[in-house]
Amino acid sequence: MPDKVQAPSPATVLVIDDNETNRYVLTSWLRRAGHTVIGVATGEQGLARLNSTESALPDLAIIDVLLPDMSGFEVSERLKGDPRTVHLPVIQISAAATSADDHAEGLRRGADAYLDQPIDPGELLATVTATLRYARARQRAERLARRLIALNAATLDVYSAVGFHSFASAATGGAAGVLDSPASAVFLSPQAQAVHSMIDDPRTPVRTHPAHAGLLDQLAAQGLNQDTGVAVVRIPHDRWRALLPGDHLPGEIALAVARTKRGRPPVCLAVPAAALGSADDEQLFQQLANASALALEALRTYNEERALGLALQRSFLPKELPTVPGVELAFRYVPASEHAEIGGDFYEAVRTVDGLLLAIGDVVGHSVTAATVMGEVRHALRAYAIEGHPPHRILERLETLLCQSQPGVTVTLCLVLVTPHDRRLHIANAGHIPPLVIDPQHGPRFHHPHGPLLGLGLPHPPPTVLPAPPGTRLLLVTDGLVEVRTAHLDATLGEFSDAVMEGPADLEELCEVLLARFGHNKDDDIALIAALFS
Repeated sequence: MPDKVQAPSPATVLVIDDNETNRYVLTSWLRRAGHTVIGVATGEQGLARLNSTESALPDLAIIDVLLPDMSGFEVSERLKGDPRTVHLPVIQISAAATSADDHAEGLRRGADAYLDQPIDPGELLATVTATLRYARARQRAERLARRLIALNAATLDVYSAVGFHSFASAATGGAAGVLDSPASAVFLSPQAQAVHSMIDDPRTPVRTHPAHAGLLDQLAAQGLNQDTGVAVVRIPHDRWRALLPGDHLPGEIALAVARTKRGRPPVCLAVPAAALGSADDEQLFQQLANASALALEALRTYNEERALGLALQRSFLPKELPTVPGVELAFRYVPASEHAEIGGDFYEAVRTVDGLLLAIGDVVGHSVTAATVMGEVRHALRAYAIEGHPPHRILERLETLLCQSQPGVTVTLCLVLVTPHDRRLHIANAGHIPPLVIDPQHGPRFHHPHGPLLGLGLPHPPPTVLPAPPGTRLLLVTDGLVEVRTAHLDATLGEFSDAVMEGPADLEELCEVLLARFGHNKDDDIALIAALFS
């Protein structure tokens, strides 16, 4: 007998042969080569064993062609037609069906190799080794392809995260999905709190808990320290439990520590070390950790810039409105949703030599620059109003200011000068949402006449003058409150007018009602001024 042929690694082999002697001989050769063998005598017995959910599938099947209940060709065909066994490699053997046509039919109907009996043991074991080598290479390639698809999805998820809770779910769930294992993550929240998130498998929800101070530094010290980049280290289970007593991962731990900038806290992902079955798995783990660190850094930077922009924006808005006899005022300002950009909406109320100037406007665009321009326009507006200029002259001066200091920037602005002595409204509108005037006798109407936007270098017409008898109400809004992308503006303005008429008489209560109805889930700032003339 030739020297024993050793497979690269032991396998479980199913032998289907009704000849007990042949089955015994095949089993002996395979076991001497280190394989585990399961022997059955009929096709039905072999299929039943393969369809059983109580045990794992074998790595290879050796099937005799001439079986008592069905042909080996039919067994092979049924295996390749079942999604559960389609990848199981099959070696067909026969002492009778040995022609070229038999070989062709066997290979066509599902066999990966075909041997004639009597079989040389060396040839059998070499064929087993080659078939397993090919099948395992194919399985590794398919597994890697699946994990690359999962990595791509996980990377998109972490970059799409719009908050730190969704980031925790994306990063932790992504590690579980890519490596098909439980996973944990540790990172720093916006409030400088270490956060520990865990998931049992890709199909379960992520659980998030606060972690003790200094944990991220302790984890970074395991392999990255203060450097940038990604490091993957193995940590014994007892040391891991000392670092994270409440974690659920079993056995030795594979920890990926990633940092994109010096001085920034790292992102840490952890899975059981057994989940990294190959160098490919470790590279995928590193890539996900690096993508998570980049995404979290972008998210953290966005939140810092947004907080700065909001602080800047709020600093430009009036802290309180002036008190004017015969005029009751209420105002609201609501920043855009948490994940929208900073806008340039603003409002103002200034006592002048002629009365009370109300203003509401919006710098076109969304950015910190828009908020800065808004502050510049608002301060200039106050100065021009205090100097006593009428509304259209204020617009002319703001036009000159923008063209010189902010060329290319446009602003919508509606000015209403209230003159209490003669109960009149002087309205000058530079391309803004029309003000809503509710006359106690004639009901509500939007005042539509307007001039061009500021910043275009065009002249602005004189204001329109309307009477304001006792009981008149005025509402000035920015487009964030009344614009809906899926509806025509005239329709939403009509709904807004109806809501004002049906709403409470008290201005503060009315503002709350309008915000509750029109102000939810908006991606633009909202400013609102309500006035009642008595």
